[in-house]
Amino acid sequence: MKRYLVFALVGPFVGGFLLLLTTTYQSGYWTQTTLGEVGKLFVVFFKTLQYSYLFGFLPSLMIGAVDDILIHIRRIGPTLRMLLVGLFAFVLASLTYSSRGPDSGVVQFILYGMVGFVPSVISSWLVHRYVEEPQSAAAPT
Repeated sequence: MKRYLVFALVGPFVGGFLLLLTTTYQSGYWTQTTLGEVGKLFVVFFKTLQYSYLFGFLPSLMIGAVDDILIHIRRIGPTLRMLLVGLFAFVLASLTYSSRGPDSGVVQFILYGMVGFVPSVISSWLVHRYVEEPQSAAAPT
């Protein structure tokens, strides 16, 4: 249960911020922005944080369920599990957020994929580091 709590708290927060950074980059905001206007980005982030949790809660729990499934496979170590969970989230976020129009491309696919990859790897690492993992049952002899 703690695993899902970590994914539900960390995933939408980090993912929402990365999604905001990605969309501002795609819109060209950073080409004309001074350092003084960066504060506006954080204001927008904290004003829209409730929507990040509203729309990111269930996808984060789904990624947490993938992590929970992979932890029961003994041959998969923690590092490989974090990578697999991250790759799964990368593909899902890329397919969900990136467009298929004339402005689509590799950069857009990678940026939107990182919106899923980074929060899922951070959440999986936090779970591995701070949540007690279940002991696997001994094989019957």
